[in-house]
Amino acid sequence: MSTTSVRFPQSIRVLHWLMALLVLAVYLLVEQRGLFPRGSSGRAGMMQGHYWVGLSILLLAFWRMIERMRNAAPPIAPALPTWQTSTSKVLHAALYAFFVLMPLLGLATAWSDGKQVIVPFTNVALPALLPENEALAHQLESLHGTIGEAFYWVIGAHIIAALWHHFGRRDDALRRMLW
Repeated sequence: MSTTSVRFPQSIRVLHWLMALLVLAVYLLVEQRGLFPRGSSGRAGMMQGHYWVGLSILLLAFWRMIERMRNAAPPIAPALPTWQTSTSKVLHAALYAFFVLMPLLGLATAWSDGKQVIVPFTNVALPALLPENEALAHQLESLHGTIGEAFYWVIGAHIIAALWHHFGRRDDALRRMLW
């Protein structure tokens, strides 16, 4: 294995792992809502949690993009072939698009379905920026769900690539993001 000690700045490493935990939480919240009957406060709580964790991911994604513009990625040692660098860029662009698109689609779905997004620990709802429209709500919900399911594969590919770099290729790609 390479002995390079070049890593991402701490701010990017913290954002990466925090967002990884939040992505796991947002999936768990939506997948486990079925534990509660429709119309129950438990189910509503799971969905409100899903909304707010998703919005947290959106806000952190912008912060992370700013940090990435300020700090170039440290080079991987040994260097990657061009095709792997290109593939990595496409995968990371897809992840960032997901971090922005999914929360916005989720909000649009909730608003067009007439659902309120309540500010945590208050009775205040975010103002709906879309009118109720059942047909649109169903289309957006379907799109949100389809992209969410597709991203199980993208996230899995990201994890497998990190492990392949560490254990297969034996480069420092993963170590650059570790504490």
